Amino acid sequence: MGAGAGLNIEAFPRRLAKRFQLDFWTSGTLLLAFFIAAPLLAVSIFSLQPSGDIWHHLLTTVLSRYVMTTMGLMVGVGIGTLLIGTATAWLVTLCRFPGRRIVEWALLLPMAMPTYVVAYVYTDVFEFAGPVQTLSRNIFGWESSRDYWFPEIRSLGGAIFVMTLTLYPYVYLLARVAFVQQSVCILEVSRTLGKTAWQSFISIALPSARPSLVIGVSLVLMEALNDFGTVDFFAVETLTAGIFDVWLNMNNLSGAAQLAVIALCFVLLLLWAERKSRTNQRYFNTSTKYQALPSYQLRGIKMLGAVLTCLLPIGFGFILPSSILGYYAWNYYEESISHDFYSILSNSLVLSSLSATLSVLAGIFLAYGVRLQENPLLKSAARLASVGYAVPGAVLAVGVLIPMGKIDVFIQGFLNNIFGISTGLLFSGTIAAVTYGYLTRFLALSYGTMEASLMRVTPNMDGAARTLGLGPGKTLKRIHLPMLRGGILAAAILVFVDTMKELPMTIILRPFNFETLATQVHQLATDELLEESALGSLSIVAAGLLPVIYLSRTIRGTRPGAGK
Repeated sequence: MGAGAGLNIEAFPRRLAKRFQLDFWTSGTLLLAFFIAAPLLAVSIFSLQPSGDIWHHLLTTVLSRYVMTTMGLMVGVGIGTLLIGTATAWLVTLCRFPGRRIVEWALLLPMAMPTYVVAYVYTDVFEFAGPVQTLSRNIFGWESSRDYWFPEIRSLGGAIFVMTLTLYPYVYLLARVAFVQQSVCILEVSRTLGKTAWQSFISIALPSARPSLVIGVSLVLMEALNDFGTVDFFAVETLTAGIFDVWLNMNNLSGAAQLAVIALCFVLLLLWAERKSRTNQRYFNTSTKYQALPSYQLRGIKMLGAVLTCLLPIGFGFILPSSILGYYAWNYYEESISHDFYSILSNSLVLSSLSATLSVLAGIFLAYGVRLQENPLLKSAARLASVGYAVPGAVLAVGVLIPMGKIDVFIQGFLNNIFGISTGLLFSGTIAAVTYGYLTRFLALSYGTMEASLMRVTPNMDGAARTLGLGPGKTLKRIHLPMLRGGILAAAILVFVDTMKELPMTIILRPFNFETLATQVHQLATDELLEESALGSLSIVAAGLLPVIYLSRTIRGTRPGAGK
């Protein structure tokens, strides 16, 4: 029995290798997935370490306020974006009114505006010394703030207002795709039964679009949870702001890690709620009748209401902020470039390009490794590695610094003891840490795009390549990569733009005296120098227009038979 047991133990690695085919691609996929997911694991483990009296202090003072404010922010932004995104998507898809062709793509423009940039602009507009309150005092003869009431922009309500204006395109985009792809049959049946446009929307279109709406709102809530620039500028105490406060002001990394775990629980709860809401709630089109969707011609007051409903989000979310920034950038150009603008622009472009390249390469490797072997272990590892996009940047930054700091301490101690060499920081506080953080956060964008692109390539091509004697590597190079050029470009654009806008992770991980456009804009705006930050803000917005143009050009083709 002992010998048999010994033989079984010796044979176990061979059986495991045979079952999971532990070749280069499988092993590489598992190792890469673990490398990218390491910050999440590090935060979870480090949060278990004692944090002194800080946790008791948080429980008795600010923790409940952090949690309640975060929940209030998420509820307000979720409701606002759901209402605006769903209403505008329905109007431009199934109603006819003047300017519909223009607003259907213009409604995506606020997606190019970083939330913190819009927050800076509206603070300048609505604060006591801003043009709105100044004009009101001149018109009505008021002399001080005690003579009238005006809503405070630097508040939870102001943060909800700003985030709603910039994040509703997530819901609009997915809702519009859902409405565009609906079968014409169910809408014709609704008309036959005498339903009005409003009744058809409530009873037919809205329930069938529910999965897309839930996903859109989930993405919005994750973005709201990740935001730091807006809540910091408005002094709104959310969990993300609390992580910065505990870490940088109270100098307690383990306490910050514990707050990060609470924020991570919010994310996991959102992911669970999103999947739970779709359990047994699947909607299928059982007809191949795809033709022009029935549309409702709006006239009179209804037409005016539709036009205003679509124009107001565009005006307040993009046109007004970009116009003010353009005015400031034109008039304060010399002051703007005096802050090493071109050097900082170069930093942002290099970091974003490097991160986009690494993310695309990692996404291709993971997606192709999963494709080669349909294995639950590989799929789970790839999904774990791509969950970073749903996690606040401040949480991931904590997770990046923990293992890199340990590695730096180990290398420093080893080389100092053996060779008497002091190496300093090799990883933490360097460009390597920033790039690693970006890779961890934005891999989901490249992996998801690559996975979707590979799914459109028939497996028969892989079989034909193997028949011709091509291995997996050559098959990828000669067959798949040429067919993935569109997906690669889309993934690279998305990662590049999100990296340009990323603020909380950059603030934490950047080297000393290293600035990007996002960090410089935030610092100048915090110093009440909005005019001098306008040029950098517009540069970020210009980069953000790339995915908007890409999405607006491709969304029309999402309906089967659209070209018929």
